[in-house]
Amino acid sequence: MGSGAEAAGANAAGSGLTRRRLVGALTGTAALAVFPGTACGAKDEPAPGAASSPASGGAAAQDAATSPVPEPTAGPRPLYIGTYTSVDGGGTGIGTATYDPATGGITGTGTVTGVGDPSYLALHPGGGTLYAVNERADGAVTAVRLDDHKVLGSRSTGGAAPCHLSVHPGGRWLLSANYTSGSVAVHPIDASGALGERSDLVTHSSPAPGPGQDGPHAHQCVTSPDGGHVLAVDLGTDTVYTYRLDEAAGTLTEVSRARTRAGAGPRHLTFHPGGRYAYLANELDNTVAVCAYDVAGGRLTVGEAQPTGTGAGTSYPAQILVTANGAYAYLANRGHNSLSRYAVEADGARLRLLDTVPVGGDFPRQIAFSPDGRLLFAANQRSGTVTVFEVDDTSGELSRAGGPFASPVAVCALPL
Repeated sequence: MGSGAEAAGANAAGSGLTRRRLVGALTGTAALAVFPGTACGAKDEPAPGAASSPASGGAAAQDAATSPVPEPTAGPRPLYIGTYTSVDGGGTGIGTATYDPATGGITGTGTVTGVGDPSYLALHPGGGTLYAVNERADGAVTAVRLDDHKVLGSRSTGGAAPCHLSVHPGGRWLLSANYTSGSVAVHPIDASGALGERSDLVTHSSPAPGPGQDGPHAHQCVTSPDGGHVLAVDLGTDTVYTYRLDEAAGTLTEVSRARTRAGAGPRHLTFHPGGRYAYLANELDNTVAVCAYDVAGGRLTVGEAQPTGTGAGTSYPAQILVTANGAYAYLANRGHNSLSRYAVEADGARLRLLDTVPVGGDFPRQIAFSPDGRLLFAANQRSGTVTVFEVDDTSGELSRAGGPFASPVAVCALPL
């Protein structure tokens, strides 16, 4: 996810201060807004090949009401919490806890030590291994076996300050984004879940950096729902790069680029379950954008920027999520300390802002759903807390579930 220093604005990268330590003055005014969503491409038309549907505000919600929702798993479930270990007041490794899937209540259980600055976490599709970035100048990624919390080892990412990682759906390759170096790394995963030596490293050498930026800053690396392409979001170049992954060699080949407007600072991308649209959170200009995605060619087309409902000023949007039924999207606003709720309309082609709700903490850096989608977890960096919300499966409304859970410099929460 990247550290919190970018909250001071576009000049943070060139300021000489580390991203995690720089603290900006943040202001925001709570606001509710409803506005017409804008599809990517020509006016209100979906991308070629996408199914069309009426753009009525209640269409998505009506579909959501009839979609089956899995019953919550009985008994406590595992929760892992990422932090920084090299800052004052930080953690000592990956925090471990359990949560009640019915109430959202969290109980701390300990720490996985021996993992430095684990600021972002991801789970292997097989469920047996946890991966963490080591967000340091000499960047690395670490594998942890879940059944006994044994650290399986670390591998260099070949860059500085890796801030995001994900596992390719096939389970054989780990993808990571080096923020400071503006590069994407690939590591093989063996049968035990351990990592091999890096198989590829791609640096975003062009286009030129956006306004106020000193170079590329890769912020996320994610595989498209069809599994055919890897997309890397770069805040420094205002670009989303699409790559094709050679699943035999573990190498990336660029196939296209999508540019945002100058100075947008794209940070995080998430796909609609239908696979033809994605939503892009722009950190520096306080917007989101609906993007059309061409499954065959991997090309992303960025639509018009839309507001976050946080009022004037920059609120440094962090992460955006979409419900499994594709009916609602949620955006974490760090400066405003809120979560924006959107209705997803026209089979994913539009977002309509419904409201914002207080997150109950300071600087919500990352958000995640529980596996059944009934709970939403927010990791609040500056307050050192994790807050939990119940997600109404019909309306998408959020309601607080219990009090905040204290965890040092909480920057990532991963419920299993």
